[in-house]
Amino acid sequence: MTLLSLFKNTNNNNPQTLIWGEDSFLNDYLAHSYAHEKKFVELDRITVDCETDGLDNLIADLTESSLFSSQKLIVVKNPFFLTSKAPKKMKKQFDQLERIFAHIQGSDNVVIIIASYNKLDRRKKLTKTVLSNFNVVETKIKTYEVTAIAKSIIGAEGYTISQPALQLLVQRSDQVMDTILSNYNKLKMAATDNKITEKLVEQNIDLSLAQNVFAILESALKHNYREAAERLDNQLREGSNPIQLLAVFENQIELILVVKILAKRGRNEPQIVKELGVHPYRVKLALRNKISVEKLEELLEAAIKLDYNYKNGTYHANNFLKMFVLNV
Repeated sequence: MTLLSLFKNTNNNNPQTLIWGEDSFLNDYLAHSYAHEKKFVELDRITVDCETDGLDNLIADLTESSLFSSQKLIVVKNPFFLTSKAPKKMKKQFDQLERIFAHIQGSDNVVIIIASYNKLDRRKKLTKTVLSNFNVVETKIKTYEVTAIAKSIIGAEGYTISQPALQLLVQRSDQVMDTILSNYNKLKMAATDNKITEKLVEQNIDLSLAQNVFAILESALKHNYREAAERLDNQLREGSNPIQLLAVFENQIELILVVKILAKRGRNEPQIVKELGVHPYRVKLALRNKISVEKLEELLEAAIKLDYNYKNGTYHANNFLKMFVLNV
């Protein structure tokens, strides 16, 4: 099974591939995996970055014969010609590319286009031609799908991961796919017999900033102020600044508040996950929290005021942030 098959494909029998989605790290990861499949092992590999190499070089690579093999695999990065920002002065090159891509299925070459954009300009003839002649792989992932996609990628690459290890990996990666993949690469280097265990994750993947802040907040909410203060001091020593930490505090408090309000309105856990588009684990933790809605509203208001005073220069020292934590 290829990693591309884990995502929406328009025609997975077509080797000419457009990988489209906002996450450039994920797109590059998938393109690298696809380009290194056994069926392409004999092909001459070329990478063209349209922004730095230019379209003339891309056109030359698409039309000229390879010196080393009868086929080429061409990876196209930053294809701005598919977006609305493409300059009109390049119409000549756009027309050439349109003609090439219109007949790409009859080409000996394999072309992989990595379009790490939110939107493509579907009004353009060139974009329409690419969309109709390539297998379009959409890599858009909803937050609540992250864990399942991560597990599928790990399994497809021949690794096994226990459920507790998977949950810990996702948590320590802040439920962000590119961070998960980056941390997963570290685990692959450390894994024995292709097995990823919870202990392996604990030993090799550090807590994220958001997780550390969440741990500070949890300690404070349990009135374990000594532990909260120690954790906060550690974060400040590691270079985090009050404004950065406050932003995460506000995010955490706001999420717990919204989850509790939705629960009061009769929403169940899966409904809240879908409505907010956040990872199920974050919703589960928020629902377990015993703090009242009224207290959360007070904390959020205090955090916003504190953030404002740091940003306008009224506050400079870390003591104001510490006082906020100790008053939770």
